[in-house]
Amino acid sequence: MNKIKVLIVDDSALVRSMLTEILSASSEIIVIGTARDPLDAREKIKKFNPDVITLDVAMPKMDGITFLKNLMRLRPMPVVMISTLTEKGSDVTLEALEIGAVDYVEKPKINFKEDFNLYADEIIEKIKIASTANVKEYDSNSCFHKRLSGDHSTKFEVGKKIKFTRTNKIIAIGASTGGVEAIGELLSRLPAHSPAIIISQHIPYDFSKSFAERMNRSCELNVCIPNDGDVILPGNVYVAPGNMHLLVEKYGNDYICKLNDGEPVNRHKPSVDVMFRSISKNVGSNAIGILLTGMGSDGAQGLLEMRQSGATNIAQDEESSVVWGMPGSAYKMGAVDKLMPLNKIPNELMRICNK
Repeated sequence: MNKIKVLIVDDSALVRSMLTEILSASSEIIVIGTARDPLDAREKIKKFNPDVITLDVAMPKMDGITFLKNLMRLRPMPVVMISTLTEKGSDVTLEALEIGAVDYVEKPKINFKEDFNLYADEIIEKIKIASTANVKEYDSNSCFHKRLSGDHSTKFEVGKKIKFTRTNKIIAIGASTGGVEAIGELLSRLPAHSPAIIISQHIPYDFSKSFAERMNRSCELNVCIPNDGDVILPGNVYVAPGNMHLLVEKYGNDYICKLNDGEPVNRHKPSVDVMFRSISKNVGSNAIGILLTGMGSDGAQGLLEMRQSGATNIAQDEESSVVWGMPGSAYKMGAVDKLMPLNKIPNELMRICNK
């Protein structure tokens, strides 16, 4: 079996050394080189043709985001970001994921050398996942990226023509690896008067606020992190915080958000399965389930239960997914009504809502 060739790009000699040691411990990975800055990395990419790159954000000569944009536009390849999850670092890392980085690894803030080794298994697993990812060329002209950059001229093509005949629909979206960009693309194409949307994306708590704010800037809907008990209203998007499960319950004539601090499910908190199961139980045929790109199978069983309760379900297809784990698992178990490329989902979603 061919080993996964990794190039480490980081201005810190200590980080380069530690990542080399950690990754070299895996029999499936070989570190074929290290680079101290993006200009050095550019030459090493040409020389070694790596399968995966680890990339720091703050580096001399060229920052990691600029380098990533150039890389994903000219020579797309799997990238795992190495970043510190400060408030500023979280926002920059989210930008990297939106550009096309497959995943990220958190740099310890203190006790660097000792704590970094605690991430060894996670780092190795993420490199392996990244090596199988279906990466796409960065498109700065996409609806999502135009809106983030301040250009709000791109509108959903049929938005003004839609008049919903039902006001009690709820759209539930689950995603993981590759989901930050996929959710952004989907939301940016929906009109302001869409039914209420709830989202469980596998994301750390430190990312939650930045993620919701960036999604809010990219679309016509109001995106927020809900409080426990918030009434769910049309035109709003409710994003699960990165340390809580998000459920939907019926309260009189309303649906409300419920935050649950229970144990992780499928190793995740928030878990897509937990959200989908609450939808199946409390919303039934008034729900639409959407499962986007992601590693593993979280959400597949919950989506099946939603379908059994009368919901209509859509899953992202393999070709447009970064990782076709979660949607693929749901499709294979018969939980999906329609399998579609990401760019076709918004119109199909609005068509279903307008029935």
